[in-house]
Amino acid sequence: MTEMEKMLAGEPFDFTAPDVAESLRRRRVNQAHFNAVSFDDGKLSALIPHRHPTARIMPPFYCDHGHRIQLGEGVFINAGCTFLDCGGITVGDHTLIGPGCRICTPQHPIDFEERRKPVETGLPITIGEDCWLGAGVTVCPGVRIGARSIIGAGSVVVHDIPEDSLAAGNPAVVKRKLR
Repeated sequence: MTEMEKMLAGEPFDFTAPDVAESLRRRRVNQAHFNAVSFDDGKLSALIPHRHPTARIMPPFYCDHGHRIQLGEGVFINAGCTFLDCGGITVGDHTLIGPGCRICTPQHPIDFEERRKPVETGLPITIGEDCWLGAGVTVCPGVRIGARSIIGAGSVVVHDIPEDSLAAGNPAVVKRKLR
């Protein structure tokens, strides 16, 4: 099994392996082309191939691979966001992501000796439909945010948030139900 296949399967993988490095190289080229223009749908399609045609990203935008990101209908991602997508990131229809948000799927080993090795695991992140993430939100590996939820600006989401919830803080906690 290649290191890329391990990454796609959610297993620990060597992020310095040639096949993973090639994926990162392709992303660098596509990302540079996308960020060099104010908005170009063709450049966005090369960077994020698994997106609904109505999904929009304002540059600059940063990601690891791009091909592990799925964007639904009407998704809007504001400027300055970073999506570390080795574990896969799914954003549901009509979700709004504020400027400077960070969606991070890589999980590094807890043991310091294991962390010295070039190995990580990608834990998927899912953000439901009709959500709103305020400016500067960080979503940590393996988190699921339920449909129609709002995450307050500057929050750090370290655990799942149920649907129809308003959550905020560091760590983000549900402040109230929306329905």
